[in-house]
Parts: sequence; structure tokens; C-alpha cells
Amino acid sequence: MRYEEFRQRARFDRQELLAFAHGRLVEDPPEAFAAKLPLPPMLMVDRIEEIRRERHKGRVVAERDVRLDDWFFQCHFLGDPVQPGCLGVDAVWQLLGFFCVWAGALGSGRALGSGEIEFFGQIRPHDRLVRYEIDVRRYSELKASGSAIAIGDATVLVDGEPIYAIKSAKSGLFRGIAYGDYPHAGPNARGGRLAP
Repeated sequence: MRYEEFRQRARFDRQELLAFAHGRLVEDPPEAFAAKLPLPPMLMVDRIEEIRRERHKGRVVAERDVRLDDWFFQCHFLGDPVQPGCLGVDAVWQLLGFFCVWAGALGSGRALGSGEIEFFGQIRPHDRLVRYEIDVRRYSELKASGSAIAIGDATVLVDGEPIYAIKSAKSGLFRGIAYGDYPHAGPNARGGRLAP
């Protein structure tokens, strides 16, 4: 799809999210368009049901189908399979990063942290649907560096029942940090502190 169509879409299906993760969804990306979602098995979203922005705020609602043979049920834990809570938090970070690029930011996405995280439920192999509801409280583009940050509060539900609450989750896009020459030792081969 064209970049302008991407920016105007309010929903994305699994095929489109996989194309985005492979860097193939937008056929005419602007310079510095480097953001991607992780590929499976780390992609924690099957579809975005709603994405919208109103000035410096917004909303993202997404879903993931629970699969009996999900990779994490095979190892976490033997005889007591449960999805690691951190993967639900990672899904929220993935969606906030996607919100940034959909809103027009350029660069590579990174999770930046969160405030309070509370787990009061779990995801098991015979559950059916995980739903992520994120209220983007603030979206900011930092003009000097070209970076962008989204901060949001999220509720994670399984089969309609709230099980996680995540306050002040933060993700951002940064220019010039992509490491496209992996596994070779290129200029961005080492990590360290990100500059705002």
C-alpha cells in the first residue's frame, strides 16, 4: 500500500502486520522509514481493530488469538503452561511503536519502559482471545532529533476479562539506530544509551 493510505488506515489485519514486520507493507516509504514490528514468534499481535489519533492523544485496540501450541506454553512452565506476563507488556510496547510510525514518525522503534504494571490474571493454552486496549495519553515528536514518543495506559484482557493493567507504557522511534548489517560488525552493532 502507499504511505498515505497507511497513514489513513484505522485497521490492520495479520497479513498486513506481517508485511510491515518484513518491511514490505509500504511501497513508497519516506526516507528514514525504518520501523518494523518483530517477526513471529515475538510478534504478539494478530490484528489491529482500531487505531486513531486526536492531536496529541489516541487509541489502539488490538487482538491476538491464543494457540494451544504457542511457543511459550512449551517451556513456561513444564506441566503448568502460562504465557509470560512480560509478553503482554511487550505487545503494548509493540503497539505504541506502531502508533508512532502510523502517526508519521520516522526511525526505528524501541521500548522505553513503563510505570506501574499489575498482573491479576493469566493466559492459558485453552483461552481464546487476548485483547489490548491502549489509551495513548501523549504523543510527541521531538523536532531537534526527529524522534517521537508515545505514552499510554493499557488494559490486557483474555476472553473479555481484564488481567493486566499497565500505566505509562512508553515506546519511541529514533533515527539512525537501525542495525541492518547484522551479523556483521557495523556502526550500530553495539548497544548502549539512546540519545533523546
